[in-house]
Amino acid sequence: MQVEYVILVNSNDQPLGAMEKMEAHEKGVLHRAFSVFIFNSEGKMLLQRRALEKYHSPGLWTNTACSHPRTGEKTIDAAHRRLEEEMGFDCEIEEAFSFVYKSNVGGGLIEHEYDHVFFGTSDTMPVPNPAEVVDYKYVSINWLTNDIAENPADYTVWFKIAMKEVLKNLNANKKR
Repeated sequence: MQVEYVILVNSNDQPLGAMEKMEAHEKGVLHRAFSVFIFNSEGKMLLQRRALEKYHSPGLWTNTACSHPRTGEKTIDAAHRRLEEEMGFDCEIEEAFSFVYKSNVGGGLIEHEYDHVFFGTSDTMPVPNPAEVVDYKYVSINWLTNDIAENPADYTVWFKIAMKEVLKNLNANKKR
């Protein structure tokens, strides 16, 4: 298995260097990440359920795709790459907002990320990579909001945090 590195950043998202991904998660060091939220033409959000073999948050529901850009890779390019690698398709996306969070994700790992959030619209049916995704579904925002409130343990930490801002952006833009 290839060793992966993350880009360490300060609170202004300025690069400070690189660190092996697992070490960064063990130490809880702030690093750059991204989350992709895809909606279909009906305004439903495409969720994925993380593969059961994932090193953290296995089997939890989350946004369409997420990961870390590689050293020298633009964040939007990394978002396109992971959308293809995880869900088997790509589409137009644009950055909507970013946020910083720090949270224990179990197994002695801490997510401390400067997360860039991208929105896109597509009606392409996913062809998930089974090493990344065990299931997927399209859900309405109302259903999702209620389900997160009723079943918070079914969702990843970053997804629940990001959803608060996603809702603000969707309400502000009224595009979806």
